[in-house]
Amino acid sequence: MKTSELRNKSDQELGGELEALYKEQFGLRMQQAVGQLSRPDRMKTVRRDIARIKTLMNERRTAG
Repeated sequence: MKTSELRNKSDQELGGELEALYKEQFGLRMQQAVGQLSRPDRMKTVRRDIARIKTLMNERRTAG
């Protein structure tokens, strides 16, 4: 997910994206725990997407 795409979304949409990513991250951790994780690179991508969204939300909150 690109930062430019995220900047066009509202705060509510970003919150929904963040919640969905947290759920996906949890599912990936469970798959990893039982040894069924098919794409380990997805963990890194999800973690970075979460960081992007949180950074953007923090920028909006402090600029506001």
